[in-house]
Amino acid sequence: MGRFNVRPGDNGDDDWLVWDNAVNGHRGRCATEVEANALAADLELQYTVHGPRDPANVRRVDPPITVDAWTPGAGQLDAWVNEGGRWLGRVRRADGRVSFIDQNDIRPAPGRDGVATNHANNSD
Repeated sequence: MGRFNVRPGDNGDDDWLVWDNAVNGHRGRCATEVEANALAADLELQYTVHGPRDPANVRRVDPPITVDAWTPGAGQLDAWVNEGGRWLGRVRRADGRVSFIDQNDIRPAPGRDGVATNHANNSD
């Protein structure tokens, strides 16, 4: 993870860029930082550092569920991605930023049914 980064625009228009580290160039331009983070997060599910990601290595969580990680209520888990043999959960935080968190560090928020950890452990 980390092929795509969000950075302030370079043209003075208060826009935000999605930078593709694999090709060392812009991948997208967005009006807000939240939109740019969403685009970068979606691109991370589609590509590895070497090219297109195998769709078998991505599992969507629909509807997203609230999870805890390093902090209670870390955010909404909406996808799992297999990166180098480890499942990482894509967690959208309240401020619009996205984190990819190791499967062992994610747990359902209190009152949830365990879907967050069981989903990544399916090996079908």
